[in-house]
Amino acid sequence: MMETVQFIHSYWAYLVLLVLVAATFNALFKFIGDKEFDAKDFRISLFALITMHIQLLIGVVLYFTKGYFDENSIGEVMKNDSLRKLAVEHPTTMIIAVALVTIGYSKHKKKLVSKPKFKMLAVFYSIALALVLYMIPWNLWF
Repeated sequence: MMETVQFIHSYWAYLVLLVLVAATFNALFKFIGDKEFDAKDFRISLFALITMHIQLLIGVVLYFTKGYFDENSIGEVMKNDSLRKLAVEHPTTMIIAVALVTIGYSKHKKKLVSKPKFKMLAVFYSIALALVLYMIPWNLWF
């Protein structure tokens, strides 16, 4: 069970990253190009939101089944750089990134004109993408 959850979390992350990059660049290019917001843009941003929330749920399950603090005290985890990154920094930063995507998506729905819609998506999704790229454990990916 544990290996399956780890496998899903690892490979779903590729989809999340791909969709988040697509949604971010879509919002940035259409904001800069002063394009109209259409149904395709709504779907791309919604799909980014959905995939990130699914990844968050998988990550929460993985976090509580991994047992980072079963064998180690909090002090030991905080002293070990790699364990601290996996047990504390990665989950916290990813939760913040998911919150930013959620806020950006919610705020863009309240705007009535295309330019402010794209601005909300571009700002919040860009910050979330930067956080995700920073906190991905690249040494485990390659």
